[in-house]
Amino acid sequence: MIILQGRTKRTVTEAAEGKTLLQLALKAKAEWGSSCQRGTCARCRCLIVDGMEHLEPVTDAEWDRLEPEELEQGYRLSCQAVIRSDHANVEVKHKPYF
Repeated sequence: MIILQGRTKRTVTEAAEGKTLLQLALKAKAEWGSSCQRGTCARCRCLIVDGMEHLEPVTDAEWDRLEPEELEQGYRLSCQAVIRSDHANVEVKHKPYF
């Protein structure tokens, strides 16, 4: 189960191995912003509240775009954060810069 918390709306959807958090958010019509979908704009920046262990490791695009402190705090780019298992439980808050 993936819990996606937007600015005012919470959406719950099923996990899907190999899909990004952004792909799942768009499919579920969650309140989620994005622009480039390749890791450069950071409009899809999010905070992993729970379940980081169910995501693939941080990508080069995330290392290039996010500060080390952000990564330590649990921030990811939802277009880069890939689900590892259909049975994953992840809670995420959309936290764009603007």
